[in-house]
Amino acid sequence: MDITTLFQSPVFIWLALMCVFIIIEIITVGLTSIWFAGGALAALLSGLTGISVAGQVVLFFTVSFLLLFLTRPFALKYIKPHNIKTNYEELIGKNVQVTTRIDNRNNTGTVLCNGLEWTARSTDDQVVFESGETANVAAIKGVKLFVTKNKI
Repeated sequence: MDITTLFQSPVFIWLALMCVFIIIEIITVGLTSIWFAGGALAALLSGLTGISVAGQVVLFFTVSFLLLFLTRPFALKYIKPHNIKTNYEELIGKNVQVTTRIDNRNNTGTVLCNGLEWTARSTDDQVVFESGETANVAAIKGVKLFVTKNKI
């Protein structure tokens, strides 16, 4: 077999596809294309045993589908790292100390949270918070905390 026939054979195509899928997985780390690399490996091995090209294609899709739908949930649950809340997300639901009067009509207000001063606004334009009160962080938009009255 000369070099041009080798590059045109289905086995080489499966090998190339497998490499492409692995490279895509390394770049994206999304646990999506690795399953297709497994399907390409199965098709490559079947090509080496003499199975027809149509059989290789069917095997590629079958193995890829089975790997994707049977092992992906397990991999996402146990292998992929869990998302960790950032400092920003942990502020929601926390109680904060009002340091400057929060008045949406006058566009004023700051709070102290985790030792940092934040610009703050009320979630309700009718509600005003006086300095020294405590409030609860309901949302964060940009660099502003939106607060509500504490539930007692």
